[in-house]
This record gives sequence, C-alpha cells and structure tokens, in this order.
Amino acid sequence: MNYDLIVIGSGPGGYVAAIRASQLGMKTAVIEKAELGGICLNWGCIPTKALLKSAQVYEYLLHAQDYGVTADNVGKDFPAIIKRSRGVADSMSKGVQFLMKKNKIDIINGFGKVKPGKKVEVKDAAGKTTVYDASHIIIATGARSRELPNLKQDGKKIIGYREAMVLEKQPASMIVVGSGAIGVEFAYFYHTLGTKVTIVEFMPNVVPVEDEDVSKQLARSLKKSGIEIMLESTVESVDTSGSNCKVKVKTKKGEEILECDVVLSAVGITSNLEGIGLEDTGIAADKGKILVNDFYQTNLPGYYAIGDIVRGPALAHVASHEAITCVEKIAGLNPEPMNYNNIPGCTYCQPEIASVGYTEKAAKEAGYEIKVGKFPFTASGKAKAAGTPEGFVKVIFDAKYGEWLGAHMIGANVTEMIAEVVVARNLETTGHEIINSVHPHPTMSEAIMEAVADAYGEVIHI
Repeated sequence: MNYDLIVIGSGPGGYVAAIRASQLGMKTAVIEKAELGGICLNWGCIPTKALLKSAQVYEYLLHAQDYGVTADNVGKDFPAIIKRSRGVADSMSKGVQFLMKKNKIDIINGFGKVKPGKKVEVKDAAGKTTVYDASHIIIATGARSRELPNLKQDGKKIIGYREAMVLEKQPASMIVVGSGAIGVEFAYFYHTLGTKVTIVEFMPNVVPVEDEDVSKQLARSLKKSGIEIMLESTVESVDTSGSNCKVKVKTKKGEEILECDVVLSAVGITSNLEGIGLEDTGIAADKGKILVNDFYQTNLPGYYAIGDIVRGPALAHVASHEAITCVEKIAGLNPEPMNYNNIPGCTYCQPEIASVGYTEKAAKEAGYEIKVGKFPFTASGKAKAAGTPEGFVKVIFDAKYGEWLGAHMIGANVTEMIAEVVVARNLETTGHEIINSVHPHPTMSEAIMEAVADAYGEVIHI
C-alpha cells in the first residue's frame, strides 16, 4: 500500500503528526506496536496525574479539620486508586482511536522498521511482515525508562515508572533513585498514601534542572512532609536476595545500607532506537538521538524524526509541536522553527513546579545583567484562603533591554499559570506591560504580576 505519510509510533508526537497530515489532505497511516497514545497517555503523563489526584484528595481528607470540616474514618483503597488511573488512561487511548477514525487515518498494528527506498516493514504479533510505501516517513518511537548497570530493573523489587503505576500492593517502604519530575511525583504519591519514602539524588539539589530557589523550596516542603532526602549520593548496588532490598548508598560521609520493600529507578529515559532500521537506511544518529534539522528532516530525504528520539526536552508538548512543524513543512507551508528556550516544564508533585526560560544562574552565565522579582504565596490572599501558602513566583528580566528571560514557580496549581509567561515571552512582552495588565483578584495568577512588579521595584503587597 502507498501512503503520503507513514508515522511510526502513536504517542503525542506520532498521533498529532498523523492528524495534522490528514487535515492537510495527506493519505496517512500510523504504525503502533502497543496502545494508541503511546507512553504519555497509557503509562506516563495521564495515568500519573490520575494517581496524584487520588493522593491529593486523600491528603485533603486527612487535613479536613484545617478547613473546619470533619471527616471520620478516612481510608484508602490502593487497588481502587490504581484501577481508577488505568481507567483514565484507557479512556484517553480510546479518544485517540476516535480521532484516528474521524480523520480517516489507517492504524497498522505491529513493530515498524524503516527500509531504504521510503519503505516501512511491519511485523505483526503473529510474526507476519508486510512492507508499505510512503512519500514521507516520520519516526516517533519515543523512549523508555533508563537502566543503570548497577540498578537493573526486575519489575518486582527494582522497578521503573511503568511498574510503579500498577503495583498490586502498596509497599511499606520505597527508595526513589533520582529526583527529577518522575522521581518526585512518585515520591509524593507513595508518601502521601503512607509509604516510607527516601529519595537518593546524585546532584546537590532535588529537581536539579530547576532554578536553585525552586529546588531548595521543594526540598523543604518534601522534608516537612516526612520524605527523607539524600543529596550528592549514589546507589552503588541493591541486594534483592532476601525478603526486602538492601541498598548500598554512597554519600559524602561514607557508605550506608538502607532497607526497603521496593526501589524505584527514576534516573531518566532512553530513546527507542534499537531495531527500527536506522543502520539499514543510513539514518544518522549520535549519542542515542537521531540527528535532524530545524524541521526534523534526517540526513536522508523523506525520513523525519520527532519527540524523545531527537535532541531537546523529552516532553509530550514538545513532541506534539515538533510533529505539527514537521508535517506543515512537508506540506509546503511555512512554519517557524521551534524556540527551545521557550518550552514550559511542569512537575506535578505537591507543591507543583512550573518553569520556562533561563534560570537565574543560567542567565548570569549567559552574560546578562538581570532584574529578579519574587512574590511569595504567603502574601497571596487566594493561596492563604486555599490553605496552600507554600512557594513563590520568581521572574528574571534582562536589565538592559527588558527581555523576559525566565520564570520559575512553585506552589499550588502553578502548572496552570505558566502559559501566561510562555505567551508573553513569545510576544516579547515587557515587564511594564504585564504590570499594566489587570490581573483578577483573588487568584494565584496575580502573583505573576506582583513578581514582575517586584523586579521593577513597584510591588505593592510585600
């Protein structure tokens, strides 16, 4: 069969590419070896948010008295929480199935492999292979949990994020290795439900890609809740021969042996490049990433790559935007190259984290003279009324030209607030234009205006 476009992988990069291509009149097919929607919808972004919401509801009930509400005999049903999460994921995957049908996109089930001559070989579950032709082929095979040599996942005692979402029984204790978004989100989830959680982080700060002020605030919040944090520490080995795990941790003070029921490895991801035909076709890759230009064209005409398998932030919204840019360029439109310095990042533990652009440290290292503004949620009427006064909004401006260099937030619902900054930076909005834009009161979002006002010495409420 001949197609205008074949997309290998149906995650937030793949299925979005297919839909946009269909909208632009291309005959399109998607190849998927597992569930439609990829990791994000089935084993990542969406089901984890469902788990975190259950934990948050449970936490609210445990602290109902703080709001003048009595809630007796508050309990939790761990299997029911897991079941709800899987139900949310299943419904979203069915939503992608509907979108495929609506846009007349063919779904080919099996493992896709690119071949020379703009062909794709697909092996189905029965082992049968079929070859398809396409004018254009987009590779969007995503990534999986990264395994360290001394931290091999067995799926039972040493697990990755996928197993962490579907454990049959809640562990009494857990060591989380790595404190990026995946690590701190699962640490919050399991700790809130009553698991004893210890985070082991190699870097000097938790969430090490974030602004240092945000990292320090999150560490304070996690420690206050009862989560133990070991910084500048590494897991040397895990002994799983007994009934539990004996974890050897190397710290600045020496080695410690910790015991736990389960070790969660959250040390990043690895691109899915094995066996997909890169060597057969001569598609160039380096350090686990396919090399592409600004419009995701590989070194071979007609072959493209997007998402976690190319350089850039491994985020669902990045993959989706790359998909649209790639397809529109294929269709002869004139899309703008993606600005990778204006990508928002969100972490959904409590308190939440949201950020975009330069950190304060990175802005200084880039040679900027900066203005920094900060507004604490302890001074926010909405945050105080909601019982969530932890955190702040921090903004960074170029002192010379007024460019909005970055914004970093930690607090309740800040993941819903960061888009204002993304749009403002895209439009080259100045600080005073933000100050002069009336923000509703009382809201969490007015903290952005207040932080900007602080950067320019005009803040009212602190």
